[in-house]
Formats: sequence, C-alpha cells, structure tokens
Amino acid sequence: MTRSDAARSARPRIGLSTSSVYPESTAQGFAWAAELGYEAVEVMVGIDAVSQQTTDVLQLMDHHAIPICAIHAPCLLFTQAVWGLEPWGKLQRSAEMAQAVGAEVVVVHPPFRWQREYARDFVNGIAALEESTGVSFAVENMYPWRASKRRLEMYLPGWDPSGETYANTTIDLSHAAIAHDDPIEMADRLGSRLRHIHLTDGSGSAKDEHLVPGRGAMGAADFLHHLVDTGFAGEVVLEINTRRCTTRAEREADLRASLEFAREHLAARPAGSARRTPEDETAGETIAGS
Repeated sequence: MTRSDAARSARPRIGLSTSSVYPESTAQGFAWAAELGYEAVEVMVGIDAVSQQTTDVLQLMDHHAIPICAIHAPCLLFTQAVWGLEPWGKLQRSAEMAQAVGAEVVVVHPPFRWQREYARDFVNGIAALEESTGVSFAVENMYPWRASKRRLEMYLPGWDPSGETYANTTIDLSHAAIAHDDPIEMADRLGSRLRHIHLTDGSGSAKDEHLVPGRGAMGAADFLHHLVDTGFAGEVVLEINTRRCTTRAEREADLRASLEFAREHLAARPAGSARRTPEDETAGETIAGS
C-alpha cells in the first residue's frame, strides 16, 4: 500500500457529482473528476441523455478508470419527465443503473407535496425497494420553501429525514443552510443511518446556493471533522454550483478548491485534538485584535 492509499483508507472516499459541472455534460463531469484526482463520481440522472443510459455511463467509468459511488435519481423539478412520470418506476431504474455500475447508493429526495399518492407510503416503499434490490436509497434532507416571510412545507412526509425511519440518509449542507438546520446536530440525530454526504455550503438565504465548501456559513470544516470523529464510513461527494464560472480556469479553480478542502478536513486528526467551538473562534479574534 502506498502512502496515498494509506491516507485514503483513513478517511471517506471523496467523489464529484456530475451536477457540479453543469451546464457542461455528464461526460465532462467524469473528465473533470479524473483530471483533478477525485476518487469517485456520483451520476446525476438528468436531462443530459448520456446520464440516462447505463451503457454510456459504464463506458465513461471504464474510459476514465474511476468508480461510480452513487446514482442520483431524477427527482428534481426539472427532471420530472426523465424516465417517465411514474416515480416508483424512476427509483427502480435508478437501482438497476446502480447495480450495473457497481454503486451501492441511490440518492433520492422526498416526494413533493402534490405527489400525494407517491408520498402516502414513501417510507415503507423505500424500505421495500432496499430489500428487493439490495441497493441503499439514501433519502436527502430538503428544506421549507419561502414565500415572503412564510415557510411552505413542500415535501411529504417531510423535508427532514431524521424524523422518519429511513435506514439510509443523505445530508446536503446547502439544503441545511436554507432550512437553518445545524448539519452536525442532524448527523447526530441520524447516527448510523447517515450514509451519504453532499459536501457544499450555503449562506442561509432562501436560495439553494451550493457554494464551494468553506465559502458559506455552515461550518463545513467542523462538519467534516465531526464525520471523522464519529467514524463516518460512507461517501463524501462534492455537489457545488459552477454555473456562474465563465471560463474553464474558473470552473477548475472551484472544483480543485472543493477537493482540497475535503482532503484537508477529512484527514485523520491527532488523538486528543478537539473541534474548535464558536467560543474558541471568538477568543482567538479577541486576542488577535487586542
């Protein structure tokens, strides 16, 4: 085992979501991941036709010699028509793609409020799919929508997966920012049911920003330290928004900075080292400014 292999085995694998390079293609997502040194790819099944075809995804995986750690089911607003309109059929196809490419996880959002029939037995239905397919369906945290000062509950049975009995879940830091939810507290509530991470950041505004980790207000570094301290053994996938990047160099800088952030803060820390608290930060600022 090389030194880099040993370091990697001491922390979760770091992957890149193909959605992080949008509006570039799924193929470009694989290319970026391989070029920059990401260790895996999460495929966002979306409007890009390549992302919908298992044979195409397998070819990309083989060509770039990079594994696929997860499939993100097409459950966003703009992917409602991908793979048909029947939601359970979409999840079945997501599981089939995951099985074909060797991914153990399908990331899925809870149903929208208007999908009442789908939502009615969602929790039990997810459990049944896991049993029948052998694939883990990691239900992702979402957030209340806002209309002026009102909070609208747009997901059923709810946006917070820790309130349900899902066996596998995903924490997304940008979604936690919109919900004003502490991701460390959510991780503690989920315990061993936390299977997957979408590493990103947010400012706490009503927008789903998907910032480069460390550029928002979610304490992404402390969150990663918490994962290390609690022995998290799942996947950490960078899911950032690079749509505003106007040049290849800008996109590369954001993707590289995200990977370096994850590597730094997922590195095993010396025994006895403690996570810095907000009080520690305040004390440090006071000393520095005195």
